[in-house]
Amino acid sequence: MPRGNKKGIFKKKGGVIKDLTRKVFKVLNENSGNPLNYKQIAAKLGFDDHGSKQQLLLKLEELKAQKKIKEEDRGKFVLDADKNYHIGTLDVTSTGNAYFICDDFETDTFINKNSVNGGLNGDTVKAYVYKRKQRNKLEGEIVEVLERKKTDFVGTLQLSARFGFVVADDRSMNNDIFIPKDKIGEAVDGDKVVASITDWPSDSKNPYGIITRVLGKAGEHNTEIHSILAEYNLPYEFPPEVEAAAEKVDISITDEEIAKRRDMRDVLTFTIDPRDAKDFDDALSFQVLENGNYEIGIHIADVSHYVAEGSILDEEAYNRATSVYLVDRVVPMLPEMLSNGVCSLRPNEEKLTFSAVFELNDKAEIKKEWYGRTVTYSDKRFAYEEAQVIIEEPEETNHIIPDEISITGEAYNVDPKISEAILKMDVLAKIMRGKRMKSGALAFDKVETKFNLDEEANPIGVFFKESKDANKLIEEFMLLANRKVAEFVGKTKAGQAKKTFIYRVHDEPNTDKLEALGTLVQKFGYGIDTKSRMSTSKSLNKLLSDVHGKAESNMIETLTIRSMSKAEYTTENIGHYGLAFDYYGHFTSPIRRYPDVMAHRLLQHYLDKGKPVSAEDFEEKCKHSSEMEMLASKAERESIKYMQIKYMQNFTGKAFKGVISGVTEWGIYVEVLENKCEGMVRTRDITSDHFVFDQEEYALVGRKHGDIYRLGDEVWIKVKNADLERKHLDFYLIEE
Repeated sequence: MPRGNKKGIFKKKGGVIKDLTRKVFKVLNENSGNPLNYKQIAAKLGFDDHGSKQQLLLKLEELKAQKKIKEEDRGKFVLDADKNYHIGTLDVTSTGNAYFICDDFETDTFINKNSVNGGLNGDTVKAYVYKRKQRNKLEGEIVEVLERKKTDFVGTLQLSARFGFVVADDRSMNNDIFIPKDKIGEAVDGDKVVASITDWPSDSKNPYGIITRVLGKAGEHNTEIHSILAEYNLPYEFPPEVEAAAEKVDISITDEEIAKRRDMRDVLTFTIDPRDAKDFDDALSFQVLENGNYEIGIHIADVSHYVAEGSILDEEAYNRATSVYLVDRVVPMLPEMLSNGVCSLRPNEEKLTFSAVFELNDKAEIKKEWYGRTVTYSDKRFAYEEAQVIIEEPEETNHIIPDEISITGEAYNVDPKISEAILKMDVLAKIMRGKRMKSGALAFDKVETKFNLDEEANPIGVFFKESKDANKLIEEFMLLANRKVAEFVGKTKAGQAKKTFIYRVHDEPNTDKLEALGTLVQKFGYGIDTKSRMSTSKSLNKLLSDVHGKAESNMIETLTIRSMSKAEYTTENIGHYGLAFDYYGHFTSPIRRYPDVMAHRLLQHYLDKGKPVSAEDFEEKCKHSSEMEMLASKAERESIKYMQIKYMQNFTGKAFKGVISGVTEWGIYVEVLENKCEGMVRTRDITSDHFVFDQEEYALVGRKHGDIYRLGDEVWIKVKNADLERKHLDFYLIEE
C-alpha cells in the first residue's frame, strides 16, 4: 500500500478530531507564502461547527508555542520554514531504507538507508528534514537516536575463531550484531539465540552485543517456536513462584460462598466450544418462563474470585495480558491449574461464575436484564460441529450425533431439552445478527487456515475452518453480554457521575485507505460507496459477500480488514464501528484476556454501589493490554507462516495454482489456492522480460513484450525454496 496522506474519513466520536496537526500543516503547506487566519483554515478543512473550530484554535496556539508555525500578521499563520529538526518514529523497511513518522508533516518522510545512521525500526529519533531540489519532495537524515524501541533481537549465530555475528530474524534489522568472543557464552555456531545490543560505536557499521539466551539449534521445531515468542518478548513458561501461588489457590466452593450468589445450578446449562479447547470461559443457560419468554444466561468463569487484585497471579496475568494461540500450542495467561482447571466451566462440575442474564421474547427483544455473581453447573459440553448437527436438523425430534462428529468418537442421542434450547437460541441469534447488520455492522467471516499435525508437530495436511451457525450462535450471545455490560456501566443519566470502565472501541475508517481499497477492488469489478457511514458499511458487506468463495477472496478480505482502524482497549468510549455498537466491552473471556478481568472487578464494584474510580491507572492498563494483544497477534501470524513454510518443504518443485496477492518492485506475492500458503516470486527470477513495478496498476509490466502480472491474476508456480530459519517461502513462476 503506497504511503501518503493520512486524513480521516469522519471525525472521531466524542468530538476529538484525528490527525489535526497534519491537517493544519497540509493547509498551510498548500498556501505557503499566504498567511491564513483560523476562519480561513477552518473553511479549507470543512469545519463548520463550534467544537471543531475551538479545537482548531487551541491547536494553532499549541503549534505557535512550539514554534512550528509563525504568526506573521495578527491572527494569521504560516509554516515556520526555519524549523528543520524534528522528533518522531523511524519505520525501517527490509531494504534498509526508512520512513520518518512525525505529526509535523502530512506524509511520512523518506530516509535513504545511507542516512539512517544507526536508527532501528521503531526508534524515537531526531531527524533533519529538507527538500530535494530535483524532486521538490521532503527527505531526511537521522541525526540522533533518542530512544531505542528494542535492544534484544532473535537471530542465528555465525561463529568464527575470534568473534561471532548474530543475523537477526527481524527483516527490518539490516545490521548483523557483532559479538566479541567473551560475550558468546555457551552458544555454538548455528544456534538460534537472543542477542542484546550493548553499544554502537560511531566508527562501526555494526552494533556490538552480548548473547543473553540460547534457544536451541536453528531449524528445530521447538527452537523456532520459542524464537517467535522471544522475538516479541512473550514468555512460554511461568516462574516457579507463580506456579506455586496457583497451586495454593483455595478451589473449594463453600455453602457460605454459594449463599452470596444467585444459585443457577438447576437451570439447564451447556458449553459450545472448539473440539480441541481445554479452557471453557463461557456457558449458556436456557429456560422458558411462564409468560412464554426465554431466560438466557451468559455465564463466565469468575476468574477475579480466584485471582486477587495485586497478587503475584494478578501481576503475572497483567504482564502477559492475553493468552497466545500459536499454531501448535497455547501459551496461557493463567497457569494451567486455573485456566484448564478450577476456572474452566467443565461439564458435570459446579463452578463459580459471573453472569449476565436476559429475558428475551420471540423477537429477541430484551425485557429484563440482571448482572451478578452466580454458581452454575454445566450439564453438557458440545463442540461446534456437534451443535451444528442439531441446528441443521430443526424438524428432528431425536437428534443423534454421529461417531465421526462426536468428540468422544461414539454416536449418542442428545437430550431433547438441550436440542430445543439450541434450536431456539439459534433462531434468536439470527434475529440479533440481522438487527446488527441492519444497523451497519460489518460481516467479516474470514476463512481460517488450520493444520493437521502429527505427534511431532509436523504439518501433514491443511484444512479450512469457516464460521457456521453454531459459531455464530455463541458469537451473538457473547456480543450481547459484552454490549449490555458496557452499556449498563457506561450509560449515565443526567446528573450522574461518569463511571470508569474498560471499553473495546473501534474507530471509523480512514478515507485514504478506503479510497485505495475502492480503487483496487474496481479492477475486479467490485465497488465501495463511501458517501455515508451506512453506505460504506452496506457496500463493504456486499463486497465481502460477493468475493466469498472466489480466488481473490482471501486477498480482498485481508485488504479490507487492513483498511479498517484497529480495535483497542480504553476508558474513553467512542463506540465500535465494526459491530455498530455505541457501547462495547470485553467481559466474556477472563481466562485468556486481562481486560475482561478488569471489567469483572469494575462491574462488581458498581453493583456494590461503589463510587466511580480514577480512569488514569486503568487507561495505562488498557494501553498495555492493547500492545500485548498486538504482539500476540503478530506471534500467532508468524507461527502460521512458519508452519506454512514447513508444510511446503514437502513440495519442492511441485506446480500449484495461485493468485497474486501482492505486488512490489522486487517481486510478486502468490497465495496458493489449495492451501493458502503465500510465497514470493522475485522479479529477477521472471526471465521472459525486464519487468518494472507499476504502482498505480498494482502490477509488474514487461518493458519489451508488455506482459503484465497484476494483483488478483491467477498464475502457476513451483516451490523454489522453503527456508525455515529465515521464514522465507520462494516460488518460481511457470511463465508459459
